[in-house]
Amino acid sequence: MSDPEPCRMKHTEDLLSEVKEESEEEEHHVKPGEKPLSRSKTKKTFLKKRRDKKSFTCTQCGNSFPSKHSLELHNRIHTGEKPFTSELKKHLTVHTKEKPHSCSVCGKSCLLRQNLLKHEKVHTGVREYMCFECEKTFTRAEHLKVHQRIHTGEKPYKCSHCDKRFSQLANLKTHEMIHTGEKPHTCVQCGKSFSVKSDLKRHMMIHTGEKPFKCDKCGKDFSRSSHLKGHMRIHTGEKPFSCDQCGKTFIWASELKTHLTVHTKEKPHSCSVCGKSFSLRQHLQRHQKRHIGVREYMCFECEKTFITAAHLKQHQRIHTGEKPYECSHCDKRFSRSSSLKKHERIHSREKPHTCDQCGKSFSFKTHLKLHMKIHTVEKPHHCSLRSQ
Repeated sequence: MSDPEPCRMKHTEDLLSEVKEESEEEEHHVKPGEKPLSRSKTKKTFLKKRRDKKSFTCTQCGNSFPSKHSLELHNRIHTGEKPFTSELKKHLTVHTKEKPHSCSVCGKSCLLRQNLLKHEKVHTGVREYMCFECEKTFTRAEHLKVHQRIHTGEKPYKCSHCDKRFSQLANLKTHEMIHTGEKPHTCVQCGKSFSVKSDLKRHMMIHTGEKPFKCDKCGKDFSRSSHLKGHMRIHTGEKPFSCDQCGKTFIWASELKTHLTVHTKEKPHSCSVCGKSFSLRQHLQRHQKRHIGVREYMCFECEKTFITAAHLKQHQRIHTGEKPYECSHCDKRFSRSSSLKKHERIHSREKPHTCDQCGKSFSFKTHLKLHMKIHTVEKPHHCSLRSQ
């Protein structure tokens, strides 16, 4: 076996030779009037240059790294390799349900400490990020960034299936489920699936019977805040949805949609048994129950049966005496909203039913029907003397 000492000595000689050459080169380039570098400084300069020469460069993007190990770690960005990451530790808590960081004020637990720190700002009231457009303040910088897109109109997230764009990534993910048909949130009670977690949460209230939103006027409970908001319009008289054809206003958008079919005369849903047409599919479905004889809703007071739950509910008010609909002009109350609407026409003098023959208008549809018999020469309540 050869002695390694001569090799080591040879390497030392070569290194000193390189240092000498570099030193001579440095001395050769000294400008007039400048003091030459000391031997120790020259050696340091050489070693720095030697390290630079031995930097490791990525063949994919051209970035350089001081060590081979750093380059190997960087290459995982390009290869997609994920052998072990700090994110794995965070991910495992999804399975263990571990949330070690708890809020001292409300007891809420968080997976990560930084999430707890963000949450605690809710209690301290610190809202250090302000929008300079509208002066609205936020607890987090990312919340401000998302908000500012309202003013700029920026929508950086584009759907990969269609041209629709979104200002928030979460909204894009929810939208893309329409294309993929993905419904990851499943009800444990009935197995129905939903694309959005909030939809599942609302659905669960059907099983639990929970109705957390209460009307402070009549005490009626609702499962959704939007339903309560709409219901309050009955008490306030607000009708924000207006028909652009005749100017008639409505409490609900669905009521306006139904009303518009009066102008379009469109009735796309036809009964396969009798051929009767309907403007809305749900109206057809209710009608079809008449043919099959299904009356699944029964009153436990008098055992009368009904086709729809709404009809049963209206009927039960006969037994309870409930009259939830109050006239906004007088103190009169009604058990049905349709009865209230008809009554309020007395005060408003509204006459929505117009004769297409002579243009005369009526408050009630039944009055228009009676009037139309004048034009058809049908006089059921008048005995003709000529016929005698």
